[in-house]
Amino acid sequence: MLPSKVVRKKAGRFVPVLLAGLILAACTGQGPQAPTVNVQGPATGTSDYYLQQVQQSPDDNKADWQLLAIRALLNEGKYPQANQQMSQLPQQLSDVQRLELQLLTAQLRLGSQDIANAQGILAKLDPAAMSKDQQQRYYGLKIAASQGRPSLDLVRALIAQEPLLSDKAHQDNIDATWQALQQLPPEQMSSLVINADENTLQGWLDLLNIYKANRTDPDMLKAGISDWQTRYPQNPAAKTLPTALSQVQNFQPASTGKIALLLPLSGQAQVFASAIQKGFNDAKNGLLNAAPAPAVGSAQNPVSLANDGAQNGAGAADNAQSAAAPAADGAQKSDANAVVSPSAAPADNADAQPQPQAQPQPQAATPVSTAPASNAEVKVYDTSSQPIQQVIAQAQQDGATLVVGPLLKNNVQQVADSSTPLNVLALNEPETIQNHPNLCYFALSPEDEARDAAHHIWQQGKRMPLMLVPRSSLGDRVSKAFAQEWQTLGGGTVLQQAFGSTAELKQGINSGAGISLSGTPVAAAPSEPQGVTIAGLAIPAPQSSAPTETAASSGGSVDAVYIVAAQGELQLIKPMIAMRVSSRSNVALYASSRSFQAGAGPDFRLEMEGLQFSDIPLLSGANPGLMQQAARSFNNDYSLVRLYAMGIDAWTLANHFSEMRQMPGFHIDGNTGQLSATQDCVINRKLTWSQYRQGQVVPAG
Repeated sequence: MLPSKVVRKKAGRFVPVLLAGLILAACTGQGPQAPTVNVQGPATGTSDYYLQQVQQSPDDNKADWQLLAIRALLNEGKYPQANQQMSQLPQQLSDVQRLELQLLTAQLRLGSQDIANAQGILAKLDPAAMSKDQQQRYYGLKIAASQGRPSLDLVRALIAQEPLLSDKAHQDNIDATWQALQQLPPEQMSSLVINADENTLQGWLDLLNIYKANRTDPDMLKAGISDWQTRYPQNPAAKTLPTALSQVQNFQPASTGKIALLLPLSGQAQVFASAIQKGFNDAKNGLLNAAPAPAVGSAQNPVSLANDGAQNGAGAADNAQSAAAPAADGAQKSDANAVVSPSAAPADNADAQPQPQAQPQPQAATPVSTAPASNAEVKVYDTSSQPIQQVIAQAQQDGATLVVGPLLKNNVQQVADSSTPLNVLALNEPETIQNHPNLCYFALSPEDEARDAAHHIWQQGKRMPLMLVPRSSLGDRVSKAFAQEWQTLGGGTVLQQAFGSTAELKQGINSGAGISLSGTPVAAAPSEPQGVTIAGLAIPAPQSSAPTETAASSGGSVDAVYIVAAQGELQLIKPMIAMRVSSRSNVALYASSRSFQAGAGPDFRLEMEGLQFSDIPLLSGANPGLMQQAARSFNNDYSLVRLYAMGIDAWTLANHFSEMRQMPGFHIDGNTGQLSATQDCVINRKLTWSQYRQGQVVPAG
C-alpha cells in the first residue's frame, strides 16, 4: 500500500489533466460558438465584419446580420451599398426586423437628402415599441430631419432623447436644446401650446424667459438661474446647465474706465474715422436725440428734410463724397485696407449728384439698444502718424483698459499678431480670423452684408441664386462671401455675372440686349461637406458632384438675383433684367445697401417695384429722430451715416466686451443690425430688409 502522501501527490498531478480533458471534450461536442446577433442593440462592428457574418450565418440569422451590415454601411456613408443590401433582404421579416428596417430606411433617405420621405417614415413609427438603443436613434433621426430649423417639434425630440444619453452626448443634447429654444421664431413663441404633462418643456421655457430678461446683466442672470434651479430641480438643465449658461458663473466684467480709441485722423480714411468718432462720442456723452426731432416722413407720407443750409450743404456733401471716393477706391485695390462701409464706394463720379432729400423709411419692429452715457475717459490716438505697435504701447502706458480700433485691415492684422494684454474691439476684420481671449472684431463690410443676404434669400425659400456684381475685386469678394455662406446653409452652386461701367450698361439698354439670368459658378473654396452626428448616430454628408458648365450657364432655373450696385447702376440693371425675363416669372430681386441713397424720389421707387434691399436699422426706421439728426450732420451722405451708426454700436459693444467674449449666445439690437458674437468673437450683423411696393418703402414680407 502506498503512503497517503504519495497518493495525494499523484492525484494532485492528475487534476489539471482531467480538467483539460473535460474542457476539450465539451468544445469538441458543442462546436464553435456563433456570435450573437441583436438588431435592437448597438452596432459596434464594421460593415466588412457584418457582411462576413452574413455569408457565414445560417438562414435564420442572415436577415439580422444584413440589417446590422446596412446600419454600419449607412454610418460609413456607403449609401449605394446599403441600398443594395436592402434590396437583398428576404420578403418575410419579423415585426422586430421590420421596425429596424424602417429606421434604417429613414436614415438612408436622410443621408440622400430626401428629407420629406424620411420625415414621413419617422412620423409612422411608435417609439414605445423600440428598444432604448432604437429610441435613441429614432430621436436622433427626427432631430437630423429638422435640418437645424428651430421648432417646438425639434425641442420636444431633444427633450425625449435626453434621458437616453450620457457623457458628452448628453451635454451636446442640453446645448442643442438651449440653442433651439433661443432660435424659436417669434410667431411660434407667441402661439405655444404646452400639454399638461410637459413639465420639462415648461421648465426650459421659463429658463429662456429668465435669460431674455437678464442677459445684459450678468449678476441678475446668475441670480435668476440659481432661483430657477431651485424651482425646477428635476429638469435636466438644472443638473447640467447649457454650456452657454454655465460660463455665466465665472463671468468677470472688463474695465471700461479708460478707453483708447484708435482711428486714422489724417489721410484718405479720415472722413470715415471722423464719422465713427462722432457716433462713439455722441453715444458716450448721451447726445443721441438730445433735441426734439422735427416731423419725420413715413413710407406712406414721405417728406423732405428741413432745408436749413441744404443748398450750402450740397457743396459740403460733395466734398465729403470726394474725400470718401479715393479711400474707397484705394480700399478696393488693396485688400489690406478694404473699405469698412458696404456702400462707401460711390457710383461713377460722372453720375454723382448732390442728394439733399431724405428717403422715406419703413417702420422697424425691434427697438435698438444703446449703452448708457458714461463718464469713462476716452482718449483718441492717431494710427496714421506712427506704427500701430507704438500706438498700442502708448495707450497701455497711459493706463487704457480697453482699446476700440484700429480701423484699417492691415493695422488690425498687426494687432492680432501682437501679444498685447489689453482688451481690443477691432473695427475691421483681417483676412484670417485669430481667436484671442482679449480680441473681438466688429466691421461693416460688403462681405458681411453678402453673408446676411445669403441667409435672407435662403429663408425666403430660394435655392438657385445669381449674383450680379461689379467687374472688380469688390465683386469677386462679395460673390465669394455669399457663395461660401450659401453652401454653409446647405445650398449648391451660386452663379455670378459681372457688369461693367455705367456707360456699358447704358449701351446694353440702347441695344436692347438686356441681362440674361445666367452666369458661371462662383469659385468659392467651400469647406469639406459636414455630416451630422447626433448621440453616436452618424449621418455622413452625401457625395456632391461638381456642377457642369452647361448647367451653370443655363439661366432657366435661377429663382433669385442678388445685385450689388450703386443707385444709378441699379436703375439701369433692373429694366435690363425685365427685357429678358417674363413679368410672370417668380425670380425675386434683391439688392445691397449700395443702392439705398438719399434723394431717390417716387419715380425711382416705382421703377424698383418688388425689389428687396438690406440696410442698417438706423436707415430703416428704427429711430427716425436720430436718423434725421445724423442725416443733417453728414449732408445726407448715407455712407457716413452708416459709419456714424457703427461708432454708436462700437460704444455699446465696448461696454459689453466681457459678455461678448465670455457668454456664448451674446445678442444685442444695434443701430447697424442685430448683433451677435461667434466663438471667435466676430460680430455678425443681421440687417433690416425692406421692399419697394407701389412707390413706397415697406418692410419686406
